[in-house]
Amino acid sequence: MTAVKSIAVLTSGGDSQGMNAAVRAVVRSALYHGVKVFGVQRGYQGLINNDITEMDLRSVGDIIQRGGTILQTARSKEFTTPEGQQLGAENLRNRGIDGLIVIGGDGSYQGANKLSKLGIKTMGLPGTIDNDIAFTDFTIGFDTAVSIVVDAINKLRDTMTSHERSSVVEVMGRHCGEIALYAGLASGAETILVPEVPHDCQEIAKRMSDNFAHGKRHSIILVAEGAGKGDDIARQIMEHNGIDARVTVLGHIQRGGTPTHTDRILASRLGDFAVRRLIEGDSGKSCGVIKGELVATDIDLVVNTKRPFNMELYNLALRLSQ
Repeated sequence: MTAVKSIAVLTSGGDSQGMNAAVRAVVRSALYHGVKVFGVQRGYQGLINNDITEMDLRSVGDIIQRGGTILQTARSKEFTTPEGQQLGAENLRNRGIDGLIVIGGDGSYQGANKLSKLGIKTMGLPGTIDNDIAFTDFTIGFDTAVSIVVDAINKLRDTMTSHERSSVVEVMGRHCGEIALYAGLASGAETILVPEVPHDCQEIAKRMSDNFAHGKRHSIILVAEGAGKGDDIARQIMEHNGIDARVTVLGHIQRGGTPTHTDRILASRLGDFAVRRLIEGDSGKSCGVIKGELVATDIDLVVNTKRPFNMELYNLALRLSQ
């Protein structure tokens, strides 16, 4: 006897690679267990607009390798109001939908938390390239985004070395520097700037000058957008040491492209896990993976907990950049 007979799935907020793999897992796992499944178009706005369609196996065929989200995503100011949240909950109830799986980041989790308090059985899947959701080691899309940044830095390093130049690479991360940290460590960046750790451009400029004086032919400075704009960092460095650093802003290219096998597997595990937890009668949880194990944490706790920054990795990057 299942606790739910039909569920809906939506993707919300910024898209991330692996969202389609998660949608596929939700749909196929639900159908495997004899549960009807519906797709909500354009996130919470689609929930308000009642843009909800039943899905079958064909609905998610040939999507595991695709970036973006077939359900599309949108911001919804209306859903931030109590009236909008109540309307969304009523639309689900009127269709006989017992549960909802939300794939997205912090803002999406806030919405799932509101619906949970309105009596809708909810599960959250961490779909964001920023890796800023607590109680999971990694979020869906993070591995792919890091891989894209590393590939870009590899290409930039080739041309920077040829011309003996420095490069400032600005990546996403307004409040969380995980992309910059992991990509910087993986690519051997000489300097990594993140919003969690203060920096001194004068000290960075001096270290860069010293490195060039000792025969280094290039320098890569990786900056999360929350730590400063790439153009501003480059200007300050030139003011201190006269070195003209070229700026590359990767922007939304970090969100596109084929998800890595790591993100596909993570999304598949979490999607199936969320369905099974709903069937077992659980609700109001965020699904994650900690040390390889699937975990479900109260979503109210997740949205009110800031993910700790990995200073161990940051200090490792510092030691290895000398």
